[in-house]
Amino acid sequence: MNDSKQKSSSFIQLILSTKISKFVLTLGLLGSILTTLVGLTIPLLTRELVDGFSIADLNWWFIAVIVGVFIIHAIVDGLSAYALAYVGQNVVAKLREIVWKKLIRLPVSYFQKQPSGESVSRVINDTGIVKDLVSQHFPQFISGLISIIGAVIILLFMDWKMTLIMFIAVPITLVVMIPLGSRMAKVSRRLQDQTANFQGEIQQTVSEIRLMKSSTAEDMEKTRGLTGISKLLKTGLTEAKIFAVIGPFMYMVVMLVIVIIIGYGGIRVEQGTMTTGSLVAFLLYLFQIVFPITTFAMFFTELQKAKGATERIVEILEEEEEGLTGQEKQIGNLPIEFQNVSFSYDSGEKVLNKISFKASPGEMIAFAGPSGGGKTTVFGLIERYYEPDEGEVLLGGESVENISLESWRSQLGYVSQESSMMSGTIRDNLTYGLPEADKISEDKLWAVAEMAYATTFIEELPDKMETEVGERGTKLSGGQRQRINIARAFLRDPKILLLDEATASLDSQSEQVVQKALQRLMEGRTTFVIAHRLSTIVDADQIIFIENGQITGKGSHQSLIESHELYRSFAKQQLK
Repeated sequence: MNDSKQKSSSFIQLILSTKISKFVLTLGLLGSILTTLVGLTIPLLTRELVDGFSIADLNWWFIAVIVGVFIIHAIVDGLSAYALAYVGQNVVAKLREIVWKKLIRLPVSYFQKQPSGESVSRVINDTGIVKDLVSQHFPQFISGLISIIGAVIILLFMDWKMTLIMFIAVPITLVVMIPLGSRMAKVSRRLQDQTANFQGEIQQTVSEIRLMKSSTAEDMEKTRGLTGISKLLKTGLTEAKIFAVIGPFMYMVVMLVIVIIIGYGGIRVEQGTMTTGSLVAFLLYLFQIVFPITTFAMFFTELQKAKGATERIVEILEEEEEGLTGQEKQIGNLPIEFQNVSFSYDSGEKVLNKISFKASPGEMIAFAGPSGGGKTTVFGLIERYYEPDEGEVLLGGESVENISLESWRSQLGYVSQESSMMSGTIRDNLTYGLPEADKISEDKLWAVAEMAYATTFIEELPDKMETEVGERGTKLSGGQRQRINIARAFLRDPKILLLDEATASLDSQSEQVVQKALQRLMEGRTTFVIAHRLSTIVDADQIIFIENGQITGKGSHQSLIESHELYRSFAKQQLK
């Protein structure tokens, strides 16, 4: 019970957080109520028309009133429907805005735990469920409730005996519908979760299509996809079974009540205790009661689905964001120091254990060592994707946590072996993330492209700077993508440069060009380098050798060859 109350509270708070337009919502609801009230007059008018109908006494004014009521009903209903749809669309837009703003401010560690497809599903699917409830099912519920109450009151005044006969159907309906509604809520929740998981799997497979193809994993992915589809089918069929019970059952109950009412009403008409018009009006009111009841089951099902969707949205909103506060500071001419830094991921096993080193301004610091030793984690701490469990990262003797993330990261340049790119043009990728990117001149873009030795291949492309690079830059070669990344780094003019095995995945020809571009980029900047090829770091001011999360050697290339056995072994293998 407490869990249900908490979900309801979370749902209401989330809807209110969208600053829903109360004026438009009120207009929509009032229109819906007015439509219902106008609808309640139609059976009474029909009764008068039936009881007083004759060609000789045909009252055209009365017919005009009935037609007018229908027209007013249609106009108000249309305006009300639009007003409520307007509110629903604005609610879902605001919800998506809230969730999206939250997602892009969450730390990297969140996305390492959460499949990207599920996050996409929360932004699109779950918010859509809330929209359907607000704009469709809730207004239907309110107007249906008014319709039922109004119709029952009128029927009691018209003929309380027949009204009581009609109520026989209520307990029968409740006995069946309540357990079915509860079951439907569970099935709908399961269907949402399975849809999110399946979307995540599809997105992962499509985003890594080259890996899948090169690994000849089509059969495996086909099996995994078919398993997900089979689960969705099974749950969908379970949902369909419940609907298959609800629909015919409600139809049976309705028809049973109608037959009883017509039979009993026919006897009353024959006895002269009831007019034909009253019987017709009674049947019309019966329909105004029955149809809303059938929508109630759907409303409560959608309400449960919306609560479930809200719960997952709230889980995202309750995640801790990266800190946005801190001072603006120039970091170029200050030393960076790791002071007894330890770090572990969620497993608890230390990835780094009491790491200490210092980089003076303009120095090149290289990290070497076996794979999995913790080198990339050091970069993650410099980028401030994570915070140390113990120790501190200092800039000029002051903790980097005192500097705002925006100020800190805007002064870092990062070039990785993945050659990360966004879909769009070469220009879009060069200026990605920069303020007033559209105002950066063509001359400046070509200048940084020349520094990165990228002008030759860009000029050969059909649209030059406006050439579309494809999703993740798939229309460019690895060397071309890497030179675009280096040109982007030149454009950002970073004070500190991070090179994460930037030439590891390139052929020898591309590596030579990229290495020349990197040497030019490193000039005058504090540079941190991760490299498996020792030939790229022999001239580093300091080489730090990391094994199993600990520094086991530190110094120049020559001093490590003399003092560090494993480094000497690496050098003998690579530097022949």
